[in-house]
Amino acid sequence: MPGRLKKTFKWLGYLFVFFIILLLILGILFLWAIKINPPEVEDMSTIEIPSVKVDEEFHYWKNCWLKKNKHGIWETYLEGSPFEIGVANGKMTSELTYQLEVSFINEMKKFVPSESFLHYLKYFIGWFNRKMPEYILEEYQQEIYGASLSANNEYDFVGPKYQRVLNYHGAHDIGHALKNMGTVGCTSFSTWNTRSEDSTLLIGRNFDFYVGDGFSKNKVVSFIRPEKGNPFMMIAWAGMSGVVSGMNIHGLTITLNAAPSEIPMHGKTPISILAREILQYASNIEEAYAIAQKRETFVSETLMIGSAVDNATALIEKSTEKTVLYHSELNDHIICSNHYQSEAFKDYELNTEHIKNSHSDYRYKRMIELMNQYPAMNAEAVAAILRDKEGIGGQKIGMGNEKSINQLIAHHAIIFKPHERIVWVSTPPFMLGEFIAYDLNQVFSEFPGMKENREITLDSLEIAEDPFLYSEEFNNFKTFRQLKEQVEKAIESEGKIKLEENTIRTFIQSNPDYYMVYSLSGEYYLSQKECEKALEFYQQALEKEITTLTEKEEFSETISAGCTLE
Repeated sequence: MPGRLKKTFKWLGYLFVFFIILLLILGILFLWAIKINPPEVEDMSTIEIPSVKVDEEFHYWKNCWLKKNKHGIWETYLEGSPFEIGVANGKMTSELTYQLEVSFINEMKKFVPSESFLHYLKYFIGWFNRKMPEYILEEYQQEIYGASLSANNEYDFVGPKYQRVLNYHGAHDIGHALKNMGTVGCTSFSTWNTRSEDSTLLIGRNFDFYVGDGFSKNKVVSFIRPEKGNPFMMIAWAGMSGVVSGMNIHGLTITLNAAPSEIPMHGKTPISILAREILQYASNIEEAYAIAQKRETFVSETLMIGSAVDNATALIEKSTEKTVLYHSELNDHIICSNHYQSEAFKDYELNTEHIKNSHSDYRYKRMIELMNQYPAMNAEAVAAILRDKEGIGGQKIGMGNEKSINQLIAHHAIIFKPHERIVWVSTPPFMLGEFIAYDLNQVFSEFPGMKENREITLDSLEIAEDPFLYSEEFNNFKTFRQLKEQVEKAIESEGKIKLEENTIRTFIQSNPDYYMVYSLSGEYYLSQKECEKALEFYQQALEKEITTLTEKEEFSETISAGCTLE
């Protein structure tokens, strides 16, 4: 018996060793499968050329430069081969991209507070994005690689630098899909012919993408002259190769508007990289549509394309399965919020549900009202519409309501006048400061190779800041934001943090038309086990303009359940 037991233990030992070896092999295979190698670059000698830091607000590298203007907006000019553009971008913006990465990781930690889980999350992201290079043109891989060489070492635990920066270009798309647009509610519109003051194109958009205040700082307006294709401008984040809003030298513009999307199985072409390709290689709507048809993306999106060549604006509605070009039947204006409008997507279930449940259709209808107030549009009128904070019929619906055109969270607002190659970009806070103007022809002809900080904006075309900035209402909104953070922390503490009654009272007074002050107050009192007070606030929330049908139903269910809630 002892001999048989010894033999059994021996075989169990062999089995255990085999199991460990199998796990090691599978682990090695997994790491091999998710590893993304940098692209091959024939000449990498430019890495050795240092950038020159003249002062804290001006750098240059060869003919490229980075500067901060008098409004606090960073501007950069980049030229050369894809790799050179990436190297220049990375070297000059390394401090800005580090700050951005700190903000991104800190936001991640709010959702994934465990440091160890963050390490495991990188393997999921690595597996999800393992095929992404197959869907990205070699030139953009080289550009991203060049920029990644200046990435900070602090976050190497997230992944190798190139793989990490490449994955960041897909983060925007993953956020759309997993949160079903919980961070975005962009509105874009365009007028031409009789709806514009001089009959030519005018395009406006708010980019309402918000993942913390850190992402709203250090915006960069980039002017890029690539080795191949069209010179163009865009506004985004430091170190980014993709485009979310931009215009090229032919007067072709592009803005991205998220659409309802299935949860993807793996990474394909990031939508911002597709937008970059269109801006760089298309000169009219048909060329833009042809490029969009060629590329597979892993989320759904609407791309608004304005074209000076066509004197028209159209929408490219792109899902993971089909791509459709939509023209307005009215031939003088077009509106885009966050749902599809073409006949091809009429019965698309995700889209019909989204129209019913979200705030996209509400903003669309509000846009119709606002545009009817300006029968012949100019840039100032576009800015006024983008800054509108009210609801349908001019109803007060609370500052920050996602049903507003101006949700007071915008990363940027932008206005294009394509025929003249003029673009206006908003300045902080949000998009309430001045809209500063750039002339693409002037920037690309006069400012390459700049070695000192000179202003490149057109003061004569500047659109004045919103008077709202100096109102008591705006001061109240700042109070609302501060107290909202306190209330949310108290809710998360599950009763451990108790707020003064006066704090809740001030919170409500700071934004009394907004349903959220009541719903959060209700949630706070639920966390304090004060059910009667909670139900009172939920009832008051129901009397306001609630952002989504889902939230409205949840409040009603909470009230119906009464104080039986635990």
